Amino acid sequence: MSRKPNIVYFLVDDMGYGDASCLNPEGKIPTPHLDRLAREGMTFTDAHSSSAVCSPSRYSVLTGRYNWRSSLQRFIVGLYGEPLIAADRLTVPGLLKQHGYHTACIGKWHLGMGWNFSPTEADFHPRPAPGAETADFEATPEQRRLWQAAFSQPTTGGPTTRGFDYYFGVDIPNWPPYCFIENDRTVGIPSEFLPSRLVGNNLASYSGPAMPYWHFEQLLPTWAKKADQYIGERTAAGEPFFLYLPMTSPHTPLAVNKPWIGKSGLDNLYADLVMETDAVFGRVLDALEQHGVADNTLVVFASDNGCAHYIGIKDMEARGHFPSGPFRGYKSDAWDGGHRIPCIARWPGVIRPGSQCGELVCLADLMATCADIVGGSLPSQAGEDSVSLLPLFRETGGPVREHVVHHSIDGKFAIRDRRWKLVLCPGSGGWTHRDAVAAKEGLPLVQLYDMQADPGETTNLHAVHPEKVKAMLALLKRLVADGRSTPGPRQENDVPVDIWKLDTMPGVTPDQIDDY
Repeated sequence: MSRKPNIVYFLVDDMGYGDASCLNPEGKIPTPHLDRLAREGMTFTDAHSSSAVCSPSRYSVLTGRYNWRSSLQRFIVGLYGEPLIAADRLTVPGLLKQHGYHTACIGKWHLGMGWNFSPTEADFHPRPAPGAETADFEATPEQRRLWQAAFSQPTTGGPTTRGFDYYFGVDIPNWPPYCFIENDRTVGIPSEFLPSRLVGNNLASYSGPAMPYWHFEQLLPTWAKKADQYIGERTAAGEPFFLYLPMTSPHTPLAVNKPWIGKSGLDNLYADLVMETDAVFGRVLDALEQHGVADNTLVVFASDNGCAHYIGIKDMEARGHFPSGPFRGYKSDAWDGGHRIPCIARWPGVIRPGSQCGELVCLADLMATCADIVGGSLPSQAGEDSVSLLPLFRETGGPVREHVVHHSIDGKFAIRDRRWKLVLCPGSGGWTHRDAVAAKEGLPLVQLYDMQADPGETTNLHAVHPEKVKAMLALLKRLVADGRSTPGPRQENDVPVDIWKLDTMPGVTPDQIDDY
């Protein structure tokens, strides 16, 4: 057994804080394997993703840097997108490789693969015309020739170019190409368009090149099988490993395997998929036990953001299940429902079983935590927003961070400073309450909440504590300008950072923010 701990990072997609039964005892979705991890490890009750949506959060997980310091200032990496992580940036797997770890990513990437072709909509991601949604696209010989040329080339910026020794997964499960990718090549050449029956209805977003007989139900069992295989191989090799398992679920496509359909009792495929995802997590825990490495492995379970509103949330809430728990908003929002996440860690002999931590933490903290674990130091230009959680694991000190910067799908900023939270927009910053609508409704341009007294963000105190608003805004401006939020020399952001995004609030002028 290696003296250095193995590290398994299980990142689910779009699972809300309230979807974990150990965090929401009144919830209606059982998550027994996650509950087991909570009994055997530490539950974080104030953990946050760096963004309220997918690609940006994954960027922060792997780099220890806030996503808004990158070129992606809003939304997510697009179809066949270019790599978001710069080739020369140190990543978590890159760091661990320097300390003798083998590194693998199994599952969803969505940080840009660097496809070596120019995809056109008609050939690579068509949408059906209105009224023709049920008609299948038929691939022409010319399109198959294009696909053969495109997908026979290696990708240029995927996981194996960003610190991972091995990769097996899909880029984005509900976007083309519909095929597995191993290391830097597709597994086979897609030869037909994805059937229309798999497009829409919380399945795929587009048609596009697909492998014959492609179906989404195969994804979760494949990740479980590949994870077990990898753990066995690395155990036999006798070297420490870092296994990053970014799940494709319970995000769309809501494709649930038969044993789990209806299992939740909520008549909701998302709820069923949460349970199936929990079962896959259980299989990973079992694999660690079966291969004899559980006692020397740090396991972290987290979500990349909150639950999405479009998967039947209102119906679930009517049945008494609240995916965001007691928090306001959902995926995409600057409100806590967008980015407060389930986060649980287990490390036998280090983390006390059944412990709970209420300190403020962020997914960006993986980088500094790993450096601390292996006894390494980070270069000044790496992990600029990452702090080590090792003191919290060991319960040897107080808070490790005083503030966290939040970011919404529209690029709206919010910042937590101990008990206070400042939101720089009149609405949610996302889908729940569009800022353009909130501005027209005459809502204040900023929101200030006492998260200790009012975790549901119901009472805006900006007019009561104007000095607190100005102090927190000054803090945010400093963190942006310094290019980092941790001690060290000043760094450069990749692009200029606009903390107000006034273009999303019609009618609001720069003069109106002068007072702030």
